[in-house]
Amino acid sequence: MARRPIALVTAAVLFLEAPGIVAVNAVMARFVKAQSMSLDGMDPELMYAGTWALGLASGALLLLCALVPLTAALRDRRPGRAGRALLIGCAVVHGILGAVAVGLLGWPSFAFLMTVVALIVLTLVAYGEGRGEARGAAAAA
Repeated sequence: MARRPIALVTAAVLFLEAPGIVAVNAVMARFVKAQSMSLDGMDPELMYAGTWALGLASGALLLLCALVPLTAALRDRRPGRAGRALLIGCAVVHGILGAVAVGLLGWPSFAFLMTVVALIVLTLVAYGEGRGEARGAAAAA
């Protein structure tokens, strides 16, 4: 199976998605500031700062998630336990965002998010078992 190209494509998509998420949050922050929006009497400046903080944190987490398949591809070994947990969490978040996006943004955004989920899951499955671990488990059974 072509494990390395799958992991490299997954890393590239996540690397490209990170600045996109930051840009979307930047646009939302400008709207919040320009319209002086608040939620239940919160200070509009706090809403503006919170929107920026969410965008930057989401972008940083996506970059961190992108490093996992990149290192897996470069080493040609499966990610460690923390890396797999990070990728699983990233896939779950993309799945939830896809379910919300289909109603709010339409099918193209849903298709993109499900493609990202498929790439993450394919990377996890491709690096599911190490080369020696599969033989050792089969010999033990």
